[in-house]
Amino acid sequence: MRTDLFIGNEWAPAASGRRFDVQNPATEELLASVAEGDAADIDRAVAAARACFESAEWRGLSARKRGALLFKAADLLASRLPEMAELETRQNGKPLFESKIDVSSTVETLRYYAGWCDKFGGETVPVDGNFLTYIRHEPIGVIGAIVPWNFPLNIAGWKFAPALAAGCTVVLKPASETPLTALLMGEIFAEAGLPAGAFNVVPGHGSTAGSALVRHPDVDKISFTGSTSVGQRIMQDAAGTVKRLTLELGGKSPNIIFDDADIAAAVRGAQTGIFYGKGEVCAAGSRLLVDRKVKDQVVEQLAARCRKLLPGDPFDKTTRLGAVVSKKQQESVLEYIGTASNEGATLVAGGKAATVNGKGFFVEATIFDDVAPTMTIAREEIFGPVLAVLAFDDEEEAVALANQSMYGLAAGVWSRDIGRAHRVAHAIRAGTVWVNTYNMYDPAAPFGGYKQSGFGRDLGRTALEGYTETKSVWIAL
Repeated sequence: MRTDLFIGNEWAPAASGRRFDVQNPATEELLASVAEGDAADIDRAVAAARACFESAEWRGLSARKRGALLFKAADLLASRLPEMAELETRQNGKPLFESKIDVSSTVETLRYYAGWCDKFGGETVPVDGNFLTYIRHEPIGVIGAIVPWNFPLNIAGWKFAPALAAGCTVVLKPASETPLTALLMGEIFAEAGLPAGAFNVVPGHGSTAGSALVRHPDVDKISFTGSTSVGQRIMQDAAGTVKRLTLELGGKSPNIIFDDADIAAAVRGAQTGIFYGKGEVCAAGSRLLVDRKVKDQVVEQLAARCRKLLPGDPFDKTTRLGAVVSKKQQESVLEYIGTASNEGATLVAGGKAATVNGKGFFVEATIFDDVAPTMTIAREEIFGPVLAVLAFDDEEEAVALANQSMYGLAAGVWSRDIGRAHRVAHAIRAGTVWVNTYNMYDPAAPFGGYKQSGFGRDLGRTALEGYTETKSVWIAL
């Protein structure tokens, strides 16, 4: 397993010589000691990315050949899926079946954007006068991609796949908790034949490597997924160089169950919405809004399912609730649980730390009922397996509660009334609304938020456009 920096298709230690430890959160064992990049290493990586971007080798590569490189990288990643999924589970703590889904999704994202390479063109536009006027989409340049620890490879793929497809070059700064699959991806891209400098990986901490990447004058765009507070700092730091930004930030997503819903399906969807990924999902349905007429029924069924959802060994094929990513994150989640009880919410299930074989940073699947909109667990992103249940009396109140948040990333609606489903989906201020399902993603469907959940989009053609400049060319005839 490579644990140095990946710059210009070569492996190198950090300039400082420093390294940091990566821990398995399910077993507390040391996984690896990884090179700790900082500003000097970011300089090296950005220089490599800039040199590649301006090189004849990269600029002269046809769109179709660039697509062929991405298709080859996708095939190589698919061939190493078991290895990559195992590594993802060891560094993140999620069940292995989830990691396999994540890696498969990254393969599909690469293939989706590989297919776009020779199909993303400009257009001619009618103008007054005797002119041929056309529009070109040109790559922005060097992209700084900063990704979180919850879906380390998958979210990185949301950024590097469209960036490379557009003709940009990339410096990826993975989360310090989960850098290993990003480094392995560097090895895969080199094997696929990407020129030196097209894809670079600099592990390190946000306050050093991440900040240096944002401030670097030769980085043209930052694509960031993470907390709203860090996103705010990135906006400030990027102002000095007027960088373009895509920010996918926090969420406190409402999952709404109306009384005419298929209750059994809605309960399953609510469980998936909050407990998949241990609740460490930006779009997690962490606020369950339920029609008062069916609330007790929903809570009872959900609690029964929740009590069977036991923390377990992530490599056990029956495990559906793995370890949260670190002891620090476990402590944060438990603090929110304590606050909820102190503020008067009713604990229905879970609520405690857990271990597996005496080790690991696990938290029980937890449900709170009788939650008021003003309570902390109804307002703040917990990023753990904790569900807040709120009641409503009619459609208008449901929409008002759903929008009563500084966030606007995603939402769910459960109803058999097609008219209501559309009305509510249109009224909710969120970037994604799932109807009678939850947590569905596809490379073709844009993903991103409203309000303090950020701006810009990952995935879809929209993301591809976000890695290009638009140029108008006028030819006098």
